[in-house]
Amino acid sequence: MRIGLTGGGSSVDSIVRQAKQAEEDGFAALWYASAVAGDPLVAMALAGRATSSIELGTAVLQTYPCHPLLQANRAVAAANAMGRPGFALGLGPSHRPVVEDVLGLSYDHPGRSTDEYVRIVAALLRDGEADFDGADWSTHSAGRMAAAEHPIPVLLAALSPRLLRIAGRHADGVILWLASAAALEGAIMPVLAGAAAEAGRPAPRVVAGLPIAVHEDRDEVRAAVAATATGYGAMSNFERIIETGGGSSAADVAIVGDEQAVRDQLERLIAAGATEVWAQPVAVGADRDRRRSSLQRTRALLSALARQSD
Repeated sequence: MRIGLTGGGSSVDSIVRQAKQAEEDGFAALWYASAVAGDPLVAMALAGRATSSIELGTAVLQTYPCHPLLQANRAVAAANAMGRPGFALGLGPSHRPVVEDVLGLSYDHPGRSTDEYVRIVAALLRDGEADFDGADWSTHSAGRMAAAEHPIPVLLAALSPRLLRIAGRHADGVILWLASAAALEGAIMPVLAGAAAEAGRPAPRVVAGLPIAVHEDRDEVRAAVAATATGYGAMSNFERIIETGGGSSAADVAIVGDEQAVRDQLERLIAAGATEVWAQPVAVGADRDRRRSSLQRTRALLSALARQSD
């Protein structure tokens, strides 16, 4: 089973250490939010040079604050600096509260904007050029695109039907957060796979991200997940995908239970269409020692499952 972890760290050194340890433990990937270390790309490039095989991907870089030509060049610069294959570019339009309230930008027409953005970035990374005029984004690269030394897959944070169709037609796959097996089966895979097939594209990658805890007390896990998911209530896309998966909060779609129960739920996620898992281990317990122990237990199982795919 291909399993990655949430990447993080407050410094370049900690990010490099984490990447080396994750690779040693058999994990296939680390996924970094756009705010890690202020901007994760430099740290990812250095972590890539300190490792040999683990994939390092963004989950995700926001589209609205960065022109697609600049974004594509940033990705190529980081990927080339790694000096090896293994960089993945996850993109997403973020959410209205972030784009409007934090960045002070317009969040009008996120579907149209993302469609144009992904078309441009995919063309730049695939062909080295883009000549596109859109309503929200236009690019006439004319030699202003750096050359990538290795292919860079483009993954889209897609939870709505429109974004799933965009991903199927133009991206290499999707990177999902809080989409359960039920949501994959009922809402995501039919739209995504159908769009890819209609466009004559290969079957898409599906990176399914969920909180995970190997722990028998579900009430304790619910409290721990809730403590790390306070911002999701203001994000309508997350609310909808949780409801589609049969839950009302992030804790309802988390993967929880003893070792066998977690293994079974992960296997169901793969059977539902995920090509790989993005795991966010959750620390559970009333004190630091119990939280540390719970993380070690969860990580030990995930590492064992990840090694089985070698």
